[in-house]
Amino acid sequence: MEILLSLLVGVLMSVSVWMLLSRNLVKFLFGLVLISNVANLIIFKVGGLTVGAPALITDGGSAEYANSLPQALVLTAIVIGFGLVSFTLVLAHKAYQAIGTLNVDEMTLAEKRQDPADSEKSS
Repeated sequence: MEILLSLLVGVLMSVSVWMLLSRNLVKFLFGLVLISNVANLIIFKVGGLTVGAPALITDGGSAEYANSLPQALVLTAIVIGFGLVSFTLVLAHKAYQAIGTLNVDEMTLAEKRQDPADSEKSS
């Protein structure tokens, strides 16, 4: 099962990097969501899984208990990932309203080019 999860993480990571390198801003956003989910899977994979162990130490003093650190890290990563995706979504929406396209190449062409002579005059 661990090999299957490792292969899944590898495939999802490669797909998310491919989407991040895309010229479309929507594909970039989906790649960002996917890479944050892959990071959560990696944290769970590295943290390990204790089957049948309690989440907290009981009064009986059980020798084996589940590690709560990976769970806390994943919850933190979910919150940070949601904030990052929300910010990127608003930024993409504003860019689409201002420029009228989601293609990154066309966005760079739509930027105002500054002439070096103009920058010397202003300084």
